[in-house]
Amino acid sequence: MKHHVSGDRNAYDRCIFHAFDHAGRALLVAGLGVYPNTGVIDAYATLRTGDRLHAVRASDALGDDRMRLEVGPLRVTVDEPLRRFTLSCAADPADPDGLSFDLTWTGDFPALWEPHHLQRTGGRLTLEGRRFVQAGRCTGAITAGGERFEVTAGEWTGTRDRSWGVRPIPGEEPGRAAESRPEGFHWLWIPMRFDDRFVMVVVQEDADGYRTLNQAQLVREGRRDVQLGWPRTEIAYRPGTRHPESAVVHLTDPTGKPLEIGVEVLVSSPLAVGAGYPPAGDWQHGTWQGRDWTDRRVYDLSDPAAHPLAGYGVTDHSARFTLDGRTGHGIFEHGSFGRHDPSGFAGPTSTAR
Repeated sequence: MKHHVSGDRNAYDRCIFHAFDHAGRALLVAGLGVYPNTGVIDAYATLRTGDRLHAVRASDALGDDRMRLEVGPLRVTVDEPLRRFTLSCAADPADPDGLSFDLTWTGDFPALWEPHHLQRTGGRLTLEGRRFVQAGRCTGAITAGGERFEVTAGEWTGTRDRSWGVRPIPGEEPGRAAESRPEGFHWLWIPMRFDDRFVMVVVQEDADGYRTLNQAQLVREGRRDVQLGWPRTEIAYRPGTRHPESAVVHLTDPTGKPLEIGVEVLVSSPLAVGAGYPPAGDWQHGTWQGRDWTDRRVYDLSDPAAHPLAGYGVTDHSARFTLDGRTGHGIFEHGSFGRHDPSGFAGPTSTAR
């Protein structure tokens, strides 16, 4: 992994972890990425609790030791590959009320390959990602804003993914890329953990609803995965926004029997605020910040107008799911930008009624 097969500056290798309670009090999102052709390693963690989003971000020069998954106060330790990890964020001595945590993340189901993800802008390959996803449980403790959250199995759920390939990093001249911008983009990434099964749904659609990425799969320990057809999702948005409050995911088992999964959104964390995902204005992944850069801040999310870019980025929602009498928990990750005919969105400023 020291020398990447491609010289593309946008080459990357990144992971993301989620930890969230079933009562809807808190949602932790944490990740770490390396960018071998720009020589950057960075990491982030955000905790949404109430109207506050506590964020820690760190960046540094990438070293030669690819097994050292640590930057600033943030660290990921692989205790057992594809099974158990330690996630930690050291406390800031100057701010004892700031975000810190020490968690054990344990996978309860085998990791699942997602479809090969390809996107082109004009004729140029701008995104090629391979990714797997996994669901499990978390234990440990999180501290932020003077409050301590005891993270216990059975009351908290964990999801994660790992992806690598080519993904745009800010700072490159767009050239003619602006002429090839899509009219619309609609995205759903939904890992759902139940006691005895894991269900994964991925959907990506163009402005007219043409699907460019599709997955609906059931995972159980010791059994072959089951494909669940062509997922359709009915989303109830908050009026005047594209913020989902609830949804129904329609699936089909191999015999043709319809399956319905109910979705209740619990806590929402916009990835463009604090977590470094585009179109964040203060920091984005893979950008050179200098050596030993660490940034801590707290965002007030009570006024959506204070974060105008959040609505143009993907948001992770912790959610409660129901399926055939089972109750599960997971992430309802969603972003819908520009035109999307199936949702009735006519353009960039169109919202739900």
